[in-house]
Amino acid sequence: MKDITEVSVLYHGAIVGRLRMIKGKCIFEYDKSWLAEGFSISPLELPLKEELFVAGETSTFGNFGVFNDSIPDGYGLYLINKMLRLHGLSIWNLSQLQLLSIVGSSGMGALEYRPQIDFIPHQDRKDVSDYEELQRKAWDVLSEKDESSASLLYYNSGNSGGARPKVVLSDKDNRHWIVKFRHLSDPEDLGKTEFEYMKTAERCGIKIPEVKLVEGKYFATERFDISKDGIRLHTSTAAGLLGVDFRAQTADYSNLLALTGYLTQDPAQVEQMFRLMVFNIVSINKDDHSKNFSFIYREPSGWELAPAYDLTYSPEGTRGEHSTSIMFKGNPSLDDVLKAGTGIRISKNRCLDIVGEIQTICAQHLEHTVKLLD
Repeated sequence: MKDITEVSVLYHGAIVGRLRMIKGKCIFEYDKSWLAEGFSISPLELPLKEELFVAGETSTFGNFGVFNDSIPDGYGLYLINKMLRLHGLSIWNLSQLQLLSIVGSSGMGALEYRPQIDFIPHQDRKDVSDYEELQRKAWDVLSEKDESSASLLYYNSGNSGGARPKVVLSDKDNRHWIVKFRHLSDPEDLGKTEFEYMKTAERCGIKIPEVKLVEGKYFATERFDISKDGIRLHTSTAAGLLGVDFRAQTADYSNLLALTGYLTQDPAQVEQMFRLMVFNIVSINKDDHSKNFSFIYREPSGWELAPAYDLTYSPEGTRGEHSTSIMFKGNPSLDDVLKAGTGIRISKNRCLDIVGEIQTICAQHLEHTVKLLD
């Protein structure tokens, strides 16, 4: 693959800025026209000003978090590597600029990257709606039985993140969905469990996307990075905005609460993050890493907390602890929860009311829960 020395970042056709690499680190500079009329795509790492930004020491693979968000992890990255292997290449030999060029215009959110590298053969550029077939093909590739379907699966995945196989699709009403499949070791009722968790979260006052069960077993969630009228929205995860590696236990809910307040300037949305934190503790969702929280930028109103996603029973987490700690504790107590809430100016009584409400609802609808209040 030819080397790429510069990547242009676009938003709805307008050039946001340009990325280069020096000594293994990305550098970014906003375009002058964007500085005049645009917005900061990542307020902490890339404030809107005329400056040459260099990715920090804690950045992921020498990239800025907001751009690293565009590169799929887990399943998507695995498929990219499979496609590269067919060309005698390896993902580990590619630069961040080359990976972004592979993503091109097919990533989640509204950012696009030029030049675009295309590895997908013409015959694999087709939408597949047979979920049983997609599940079987995904298992064949994941079990190393057959690599021939990698590009077809990648084309249908839309560069969505996460460890499990997925497909993105649009229905007859032009609504956009992500449908999840099981990984090799996942239980058969995985989709049903995630559906139940998401609906329980909704009962707990947590904003979620539209969700459904397809064929009674495949969990589907409506994409929140595309508006109801089909406009792609700039979206970034908490990991991307904070510039941290989601694989490491580096984020704390106090960071997420503060980030929510800083971006949205809205106490109601801070309380939403607090509710989500409590729900994850009570429902034993320990896969609550910093890429499982996102924020959306809407013009002209600004940043808002995205609907909750990836909520399910997950007792493993990071070495048996929550992937995002509370007051730096991986298995937090009620006292830690209250400190996090009151530290962001939610009253103690309000925190206790929310904990009691969520604990009661989860106990009614979920098999596994943790008691914070006696």
